[in-house]
Amino acid sequence: MSGPTLAVVGAAETTQMGVITDTSELQLHADAAFNALADAGLTIKDIDGFATAGERPTDVAHYLGLEPRWVDGTSVGGCSFMIHVRHAAAAIAAGLCTTVLITHAESGKSRVGKARQAFTSALSGQFERPFGVTGPPTMFGLPVLRHMHDTGLTHEQMANVAVVQREWAGMNPRATFRDPITVEDVLGSRMIAYPFHLLECCLVTDGGGALIVTSADRTMDFPTAPVYVLGHGEGVETPMVSQMENFSSSKAFRIAGGDAFASAEITTADVDHLMVYDAFAHLPLYGLEDLGFCGRGEAGDFVWERNTAPGGSLPMNTNGGGLSYMHSGMYGMYAMQESIRQMRGTAPAQIEGAEVSVSLGVGGMFGAAGCVVFSNVAP
Repeated sequence: MSGPTLAVVGAAETTQMGVITDTSELQLHADAAFNALADAGLTIKDIDGFATAGERPTDVAHYLGLEPRWVDGTSVGGCSFMIHVRHAAAAIAAGLCTTVLITHAESGKSRVGKARQAFTSALSGQFERPFGVTGPPTMFGLPVLRHMHDTGLTHEQMANVAVVQREWAGMNPRATFRDPITVEDVLGSRMIAYPFHLLECCLVTDGGGALIVTSADRTMDFPTAPVYVLGHGEGVETPMVSQMENFSSSKAFRIAGGDAFASAEITTADVDHLMVYDAFAHLPLYGLEDLGFCGRGEAGDFVWERNTAPGGSLPMNTNGGGLSYMHSGMYGMYAMQESIRQMRGTAPAQIEGAEVSVSLGVGGMFGAAGCVVFSNVAP
């Protein structure tokens, strides 16, 4: 591509995060949206494109008082918001809209105003749930056990992912958990579903976030330092984890990441900062390998050798991740928020001199992926 065509000009999370018992999901959407609008110096009348997932865009747009000319309700799990960024870039380039608001909010912990979902008629309900594969810990356990068998990944190495991310969380005042932990602490925590211990599983919290994107040539119109979108990608593989092509690798990660890097015209050597969706401790390891930062089976050692830790060669999940910072159910928005903070130079654990940040998200249990490359360098 000749240069970035899209820029983030507004970004914010909800005023509160964690346990919010008196606020519905729609109210959380509104809180995040108006915080992002304030960040961009805009009003709701300035928005002509809208995207969200989880809640229907019709419901959220009506609640916010939006009158969009372009709408995207793509909902493929926690990476949906990365995909919304990609779709917004296409819509703006095509002249369908000029300024897009993307919102996420979930009352994941308190369940205030959250619609119930039933999966019994879905493929997974028919062909996996009868065998006890009924939720993320059991679904994700299937591929990671094969990965451990094939590559030699150890329990200690996987536990260490949570340990390193807690180090980052310790620098973040907004993180849910900040106290240091050890590998022994992780392996000694309660078993949830083999091989996952409690401290290897994501948080369950309430909150949200929002982004505002527009064409890169409009960045002088806004008060915040722009963050450019250099590239992006998306992919899907299967709604059933049992049907993955290869349990040791995510096809969706490879497709989304490959397209993002190609469209940004970068290689792994150009990346200063990395966010990989970490609903469970194994996901950053898959991300490191599927994006090409490590060879197959090398990610466990890569993290163990502190390459992703404070002071390491590839700072990763610097907000503390879904394991320690925040995870309301669809984490991709929070990963991008941290990438944007790093590119703006406002992150609590700021990486000095960082110019390129990659944010990779998963949807479902390896069912989908979205990847966005951000930069603070003007085209």
